[in-house]
Amino acid sequence: MNPLNQIQKLGQSIWLDLLDREMMDSGKLQDLIDNDDLRGLTSNPSIFEKAISGSSDYDEDIVILSKKEDNNPAIFFDLAIADIQRAANLFKPVYEKTNGTDGFVSLEVSPYLARDTDATIEQVRDLWKRVNRKNVMIKIPGTKEGLVAIRECLREGININITLLFGLPRYREITEAFMGGLEDRLKEGNSIKEISSVASFFLSRIDVMVDPMLEQKGAQNLKGKIAIASAKKAYQIYLEMISSERFKKLEEQGAQRQRVLWASTSTKDPSFSDVLYVENLIGKDTINTLPMETIDAFRDHGKVAETLTEDIDDSNKAMEDLEKSGIDIDKITEKLENEGIEKFNQAYDKLMISIENQKHKEI
Repeated sequence: MNPLNQIQKLGQSIWLDLLDREMMDSGKLQDLIDNDDLRGLTSNPSIFEKAISGSSDYDEDIVILSKKEDNNPAIFFDLAIADIQRAANLFKPVYEKTNGTDGFVSLEVSPYLARDTDATIEQVRDLWKRVNRKNVMIKIPGTKEGLVAIRECLREGININITLLFGLPRYREITEAFMGGLEDRLKEGNSIKEISSVASFFLSRIDVMVDPMLEQKGAQNLKGKIAIASAKKAYQIYLEMISSERFKKLEEQGAQRQRVLWASTSTKDPSFSDVLYVENLIGKDTINTLPMETIDAFRDHGKVAETLTEDIDDSNKAMEDLEKSGIDIDKITEKLENEGIEKFNQAYDKLMISIENQKHKEI
Protein backbone atom coordinates (compact mmCIF):
# COMPACT_ATOMS: atom_id res chain seq x y z
CA MET A 1 0.00 0.00 0.00
CA ASN A 2 1.28 3.45 -0.87
CA PRO A 3 0.67 6.50 1.38
CA LEU A 4 -2.41 7.50 -0.66
CA ASN A 5 -4.00 4.14 0.13
CA GLN A 6 -2.96 4.30 3.79
CA ILE A 7 -4.46 7.73 4.40
CA GLN A 8 -7.95 6.34 3.76
CA LYS A 9 -7.53 4.00 6.74
CA LEU A 10 -7.44 7.06 9.03
CA GLY A 11 -10.77 8.34 7.73
CA GLN A 12 -9.53 10.91 5.23
CA SER A 13 -10.51 10.78 1.56
CA ILE A 14 -8.25 12.06 -1.21
CA TRP A 15 -9.94 13.91 -4.06
CA LEU A 16 -8.29 15.29 -7.17
CA ASP A 17 -8.25 19.03 -7.87
CA LEU A 18 -8.26 18.62 -11.64
CA LEU A 19 -10.45 17.55 -14.55
CA ASP A 20 -9.80 17.40 -18.26
CA ARG A 21 -10.66 15.11 -21.13
CA GLU A 22 -7.11 13.87 -21.66
CA MET A 23 -6.96 12.22 -18.23
CA MET A 24 -10.29 10.48 -18.87
CA ASP A 25 -9.41 9.47 -22.45
CA SER A 26 -5.99 8.09 -21.45
CA GLY A 27 -7.33 6.05 -18.52
CA LYS A 28 -5.22 8.05 -16.05
CA LEU A 29 -8.24 8.98 -13.92
CA GLN A 30 -9.37 5.36 -13.77
CA ASP A 31 -5.84 4.33 -12.74
CA LEU A 32 -5.93 6.82 -9.85
CA ILE A 33 -9.25 5.38 -8.71
CA ASP A 34 -8.06 1.78 -9.02
CA ASN A 35 -4.49 2.07 -7.69
CA ASP A 36 -4.45 5.12 -5.39
CA ASP A 37 -7.97 4.84 -3.94
CA LEU A 38 -8.91 8.27 -5.30
CA ARG A 39 -12.35 9.03 -3.88
CA GLY A 40 -13.56 12.13 -5.75
CA LEU A 41 -12.77 15.14 -7.90
CA THR A 42 -13.35 18.89 -7.92
CA SER A 43 -13.40 21.44 -10.72
CA ASN A 44 -13.50 25.24 -10.87
CA PRO A 45 -13.27 28.00 -13.52
CA SER A 46 -9.44 27.95 -13.43
CA ILE A 47 -9.33 24.19 -14.01
CA PHE A 48 -11.70 24.38 -16.97
CA GLU A 49 -9.86 27.39 -18.41
CA LYS A 50 -6.59 25.43 -18.45
CA ALA A 51 -8.29 22.33 -19.88
CA ILE A 52 -10.11 24.14 -22.70
CA SER A 53 -7.49 26.72 -23.70
CA GLY A 54 -4.54 24.38 -23.13
CA SER A 55 -5.57 21.63 -25.53
CA SER A 56 -7.37 20.97 -28.79
CA ASP A 57 -9.63 18.37 -27.14
CA TYR A 58 -12.61 20.72 -27.04
CA ASP A 59 -12.19 22.49 -30.41
CA GLU A 60 -14.62 20.38 -32.43
CA ASP A 61 -17.34 20.49 -29.77
CA ILE A 62 -17.00 24.27 -29.44
CA VAL A 63 -17.47 24.76 -33.19
CA ILE A 64 -20.50 22.44 -33.22
CA LEU A 65 -22.06 24.00 -30.12
CA SER A 66 -21.52 27.52 -31.46
CA LYS A 67 -23.99 26.72 -34.23
CA LYS A 68 -26.67 25.93 -31.61
CA GLU A 69 -25.83 28.19 -28.66
CA ASP A 70 -25.79 31.96 -28.99
CA ASN A 71 -23.53 32.79 -26.00
CA ASN A 72 -20.19 31.59 -24.69
CA PRO A 73 -21.28 30.85 -21.09
CA ALA A 74 -23.92 28.46 -22.47
CA ILE A 75 -21.26 26.72 -24.58
CA PHE A 76 -18.97 26.45 -21.56
CA PHE A 77 -21.59 24.85 -19.33
CA ASP A 78 -22.52 22.39 -22.11
CA LEU A 79 -18.86 21.32 -22.26
CA ALA A 80 -18.44 21.27 -18.47
CA ILE A 81 -21.59 19.26 -17.85
CA ALA A 82 -20.51 16.62 -20.37
CA ASP A 83 -17.12 16.26 -18.62
CA ILE A 84 -18.70 16.22 -15.16
CA GLN A 85 -21.20 13.54 -16.17
CA ARG A 86 -18.42 11.40 -17.60
CA ALA A 87 -16.27 11.79 -14.47
CA ALA A 88 -19.30 11.06 -12.25
CA ASN A 89 -19.85 7.81 -14.16
CA LEU A 90 -16.22 6.80 -13.47
CA PHE A 91 -16.69 7.52 -9.75
CA LYS A 92 -20.10 5.84 -9.50
CA PRO A 93 -18.61 2.53 -8.22
CA VAL A 94 -16.82 4.50 -5.46
CA TYR A 95 -20.11 6.21 -4.57
CA GLU A 96 -21.86 2.85 -4.35
CA LYS A 97 -19.03 1.11 -2.48
CA THR A 98 -18.96 3.87 0.17
CA ASN A 99 -22.77 4.02 0.46
CA GLY A 100 -22.90 7.58 -0.87
CA THR A 101 -20.16 8.97 1.35
CA ASP A 102 -17.58 9.43 -1.42
CA GLY A 103 -17.29 9.24 -5.19
CA PHE A 104 -18.35 12.84 -5.78
CA VAL A 105 -17.53 15.20 -8.63
CA SER A 106 -18.05 18.97 -8.14
CA LEU A 107 -19.18 21.61 -10.63
CA GLU A 108 -19.15 25.31 -9.73
CA VAL A 109 -21.69 28.02 -10.49
CA SER A 110 -20.44 31.05 -12.42
CA PRO A 111 -18.04 33.02 -10.19
CA TYR A 112 -19.88 36.18 -11.21
CA LEU A 113 -22.83 35.01 -9.08
CA ALA A 114 -20.83 35.00 -5.81
CA ARG A 115 -22.64 38.13 -4.56
CA ASP A 116 -26.08 37.28 -5.97
CA THR A 117 -28.16 34.91 -3.83
CA ASP A 118 -31.17 34.51 -6.13
CA ALA A 119 -29.15 33.99 -9.32
CA THR A 120 -26.96 31.45 -7.51
CA ILE A 121 -29.99 29.42 -6.41
CA GLU A 122 -31.39 29.53 -9.95
CA GLN A 123 -28.15 28.31 -11.54
CA VAL A 124 -27.62 25.60 -8.91
CA ARG A 125 -31.09 24.21 -9.68
CA ASP A 126 -30.39 24.30 -13.42
CA LEU A 127 -26.96 22.61 -13.18
CA TRP A 128 -28.22 19.96 -10.73
CA LYS A 129 -31.10 19.08 -13.05
CA ARG A 130 -28.94 19.02 -16.18
CA VAL A 131 -26.06 16.99 -14.72
CA ASN A 132 -28.58 14.51 -13.30
CA ARG A 133 -26.16 12.43 -11.24
CA LYS A 134 -26.56 11.50 -7.56
CA ASN A 135 -22.79 11.66 -7.04
CA VAL A 136 -22.37 15.29 -8.11
CA MET A 137 -22.03 18.34 -5.87
CA ILE A 138 -22.73 21.87 -7.05
CA LYS A 139 -20.25 24.40 -5.67
CA ILE A 140 -21.52 27.59 -4.02
CA PRO A 141 -18.98 30.19 -2.77
CA GLY A 142 -19.04 30.59 1.02
CA THR A 143 -19.84 34.30 0.82
CA LYS A 144 -22.40 36.09 2.98
CA GLU A 145 -24.76 36.03 -0.01
CA GLY A 146 -24.05 32.32 -0.45
CA LEU A 147 -25.37 31.40 3.01
CA VAL A 148 -29.04 31.72 2.04
CA ALA A 149 -28.40 29.88 -1.24
CA ILE A 150 -26.66 27.03 0.62
CA ARG A 151 -29.57 26.60 3.04
CA GLU A 152 -32.18 26.78 0.29
CA CYS A 153 -30.43 24.33 -2.04
CA LEU A 154 -29.92 21.80 0.75
CA ARG A 155 -33.63 22.16 1.58
CA GLU A 156 -34.33 21.23 -2.03
CA GLY A 157 -32.20 18.09 -1.73
CA ILE A 158 -29.21 19.23 -3.78
CA ASN A 159 -25.67 18.14 -2.85
CA ILE A 160 -23.58 21.23 -2.10
CA ASN A 161 -19.83 21.86 -1.95
CA ILE A 162 -19.21 25.18 -0.19
CA THR A 163 -16.13 26.67 -1.84
CA LEU A 164 -13.81 29.67 -1.30
CA LEU A 165 -14.02 29.34 2.46
CA PHE A 166 -11.26 31.07 4.41
CA GLY A 167 -12.51 32.36 7.76
CA LEU A 168 -13.66 30.62 10.95
CA PRO A 169 -16.56 33.01 11.72
CA ARG A 170 -17.97 32.32 8.24
CA TYR A 171 -17.54 28.59 8.75
CA ARG A 172 -19.68 28.76 11.89
CA GLU A 173 -22.38 30.47 9.80
CA ILE A 174 -22.08 27.72 7.20
CA THR A 175 -22.64 24.99 9.79
CA GLU A 176 -25.82 26.88 10.74
CA ALA A 177 -26.93 27.06 7.10
CA PHE A 178 -26.19 23.35 6.67
CA MET A 179 -28.20 22.22 9.68
CA GLY A 180 -30.94 24.75 8.91
CA GLY A 181 -31.33 23.46 5.35
CA LEU A 182 -31.71 19.88 6.57
CA GLU A 183 -34.20 20.95 9.26
CA ASP A 184 -36.22 22.87 6.66
CA ARG A 185 -36.34 19.77 4.48
CA LEU A 186 -37.47 17.54 7.32
CA LYS A 187 -40.25 19.98 8.25
CA GLU A 188 -41.63 19.53 4.74
CA GLY A 189 -41.69 15.75 5.25
CA ASN A 190 -38.77 14.98 2.94
CA SER A 191 -35.86 12.59 3.48
CA ILE A 192 -32.39 13.94 4.23
CA LYS A 193 -30.58 10.60 3.94
CA GLU A 194 -28.98 11.08 0.53
CA ILE A 195 -27.96 14.74 0.82
CA SER A 196 -24.21 15.31 0.90
CA SER A 197 -22.28 18.48 1.58
CA VAL A 198 -18.69 19.52 2.21
CA ALA A 199 -17.14 22.77 3.44
CA SER A 200 -13.96 23.58 1.49
CA PHE A 201 -11.23 25.57 3.23
CA PHE A 202 -8.61 27.23 1.02
CA LEU A 203 -5.34 26.98 2.94
CA SER A 204 -2.08 27.85 1.18
CA ARG A 205 -3.39 31.27 0.15
CA ILE A 206 -3.60 32.20 3.84
CA ASP A 207 0.12 31.59 4.33
CA VAL A 208 0.99 33.31 1.04
CA MET A 209 -0.69 36.48 2.33
CA VAL A 210 0.29 36.29 6.00
CA ASP A 211 3.92 35.11 5.79
CA PRO A 212 5.39 38.33 4.29
CA MET A 213 3.61 40.30 7.06
CA LEU A 214 5.13 38.00 9.69
CA GLU A 215 8.56 38.53 8.15
CA GLN A 216 8.15 42.29 8.43
CA LYS A 217 7.14 41.99 12.08
CA GLY A 218 10.04 39.70 12.96
CA ALA A 219 7.71 36.77 13.68
CA GLN A 220 9.37 34.27 11.34
CA ASN A 221 8.62 31.48 13.83
CA LEU A 222 4.97 31.62 12.68
CA LYS A 223 5.70 31.34 8.96
CA GLY A 224 3.93 28.44 7.29
CA LYS A 225 1.91 27.73 10.45
CA ILE A 226 -1.17 29.94 10.29
CA ALA A 227 -3.14 28.09 7.60
CA ILE A 228 -2.63 24.76 9.37
CA ALA A 229 -3.49 26.28 12.77
CA SER A 230 -6.64 27.79 11.25
CA ALA A 231 -7.60 24.43 9.70
CA LYS A 232 -7.14 22.65 13.03
CA LYS A 233 -9.40 25.20 14.72
CA ALA A 234 -11.96 24.69 11.93
CA TYR A 235 -11.92 20.96 12.64
CA GLN A 236 -12.64 21.68 16.30
CA ILE A 237 -15.72 23.63 15.18
CA TYR A 238 -16.71 20.63 13.06
CA LEU A 239 -16.37 18.31 16.08
CA GLU A 240 -18.52 20.71 18.14
CA MET A 241 -21.19 20.63 15.42
CA ILE A 242 -21.42 16.84 15.10
CA SER A 243 -21.56 16.39 18.88
CA SER A 244 -24.32 19.00 19.32
CA GLU A 245 -27.84 17.91 20.25
CA ARG A 246 -29.10 19.76 17.19
CA PHE A 247 -27.04 17.69 14.77
CA LYS A 248 -27.60 14.44 16.67
CA LYS A 249 -31.35 14.86 16.02
CA LEU A 250 -30.61 15.27 12.32
CA GLU A 251 -28.30 12.25 12.34
CA GLU A 252 -31.11 10.17 13.85
CA GLN A 253 -33.11 11.07 10.74
CA GLY A 254 -30.27 9.86 8.48
CA ALA A 255 -28.27 13.07 7.99
CA GLN A 256 -24.77 12.70 6.60
CA ARG A 257 -22.03 14.77 8.19
CA GLN A 258 -20.87 17.85 6.32
CA ARG A 259 -17.19 16.99 6.15
CA VAL A 260 -14.47 19.62 6.02
CA LEU A 261 -12.39 19.60 2.86
CA TRP A 262 -8.88 21.03 2.59
CA ALA A 263 -8.38 22.90 -0.69
CA SER A 264 -5.55 25.01 -2.12
CA THR A 265 -3.13 22.44 -0.74
CA SER A 266 -0.14 22.75 -3.07
CA THR A 267 2.82 24.32 -1.28
CA LYS A 268 3.63 27.75 -2.71
CA ASP A 269 6.81 28.46 -0.69
CA PRO A 270 9.67 26.26 -2.00
CA SER A 271 11.37 26.37 1.42
CA PHE A 272 8.48 24.29 2.85
CA SER A 273 7.75 20.59 2.30
CA ASP A 274 5.75 19.90 -0.86
CA VAL A 275 3.33 17.84 1.25
CA LEU A 276 3.02 20.35 4.11
CA TYR A 277 -0.76 20.74 3.75
CA VAL A 278 -1.30 16.99 3.55
CA GLU A 279 0.83 15.50 6.33
CA ASN A 280 -0.30 18.06 8.92
CA LEU A 281 -4.04 17.74 8.32
CA ILE A 282 -4.86 14.02 8.35
CA GLY A 283 -7.95 13.18 10.35
CA LYS A 284 -11.29 11.41 10.47
CA ASP A 285 -14.28 12.62 8.42
CA THR A 286 -12.15 14.90 6.25
CA ILE A 287 -11.21 15.27 2.60
CA ASN A 288 -8.03 16.64 1.08
CA THR A 289 -8.35 17.72 -2.54
CA LEU A 290 -4.93 17.71 -4.19
CA PRO A 291 -3.51 18.84 -7.53
CA MET A 292 -1.73 16.15 -9.53
CA GLU A 293 1.79 17.19 -8.51
CA THR A 294 0.89 16.97 -4.80
CA ILE A 295 -0.71 13.55 -5.31
CA ASP A 296 2.51 12.36 -6.99
CA ALA A 297 4.64 13.86 -4.20
CA PHE A 298 2.58 12.31 -1.41
CA ARG A 299 2.55 8.92 -3.11
CA ASP A 300 6.34 9.14 -3.33
CA HIS A 301 7.30 10.36 0.15
CA GLY A 302 4.23 11.20 2.23
CA LYS A 303 4.11 10.19 5.89
CA VAL A 304 0.75 8.97 7.17
CA ALA A 305 -0.30 9.65 10.77
CA GLU A 306 -3.33 11.22 12.38
CA THR A 307 -2.19 14.82 12.85
CA LEU A 308 -5.35 16.92 12.73
CA THR A 309 -6.12 16.60 16.42
CA GLU A 310 -2.50 16.87 17.56
CA ASP A 311 -0.84 20.01 18.92
CA ILE A 312 -4.13 21.90 19.30
CA ASP A 313 -2.59 24.03 22.06
CA ASP A 314 0.22 25.00 19.68
CA SER A 315 -2.32 25.94 17.02
CA ASN A 316 -4.26 28.08 19.49
CA LYS A 317 -1.04 29.77 20.59
CA ALA A 318 -0.02 30.45 16.97
CA MET A 319 -3.36 32.21 16.36
CA GLU A 320 -2.96 34.18 19.62
CA ASP A 321 0.59 35.18 18.70
CA LEU A 322 -0.64 36.25 15.27
CA GLU A 323 -3.16 38.57 16.93
CA LYS A 324 -0.51 39.91 19.31
CA SER A 325 1.67 40.77 16.32
CA GLY A 326 -1.09 43.10 15.11
CA ILE A 327 -2.38 40.94 12.25
CA ASP A 328 -6.17 40.60 12.12
CA ILE A 329 -6.90 37.15 10.68
CA ASP A 330 -10.57 37.99 10.06
CA LYS A 331 -9.59 40.93 7.86
CA ILE A 332 -7.08 38.70 6.06
CA THR A 333 -9.68 36.02 5.32
CA GLU A 334 -12.20 38.63 4.14
CA LYS A 335 -9.60 40.00 1.73
CA LEU A 336 -8.78 36.48 0.55
CA GLU A 337 -12.47 35.79 -0.13
CA ASN A 338 -12.70 38.91 -2.30
CA GLU A 339 -9.45 38.05 -4.10
CA GLY A 340 -10.57 34.45 -4.60
CA ILE A 341 -13.76 35.58 -6.32
CA GLU A 342 -11.78 38.00 -8.49
CA LYS A 343 -9.27 35.29 -9.50
CA PHE A 344 -12.07 32.98 -10.56
CA ASN A 345 -13.73 35.85 -12.44
CA GLN A 346 -10.48 36.44 -14.31
CA ALA A 347 -10.16 32.73 -15.15
CA TYR A 348 -13.79 32.72 -16.30
CA ASP A 349 -13.16 35.76 -18.52
CA LYS A 350 -10.12 34.05 -20.09
CA LEU A 351 -12.25 30.96 -20.60
CA MET A 352 -14.91 32.96 -22.47
CA ILE A 353 -12.21 34.54 -24.69
CA SER A 354 -10.74 31.11 -25.40
CA ILE A 355 -14.17 29.74 -26.39
CA GLU A 356 -14.79 32.78 -28.61
CA ASN A 357 -11.46 32.22 -30.39
CA GLN A 358 -12.00 28.48 -30.81
CA LYS A 359 -15.51 28.97 -32.24
CA HIS A 360 -13.98 30.19 -35.48
CA LYS A 361 -11.45 27.39 -35.99
CA GLU A 362 -11.78 25.11 -38.95
CA ILE A 363 -12.31 21.47 -38.05
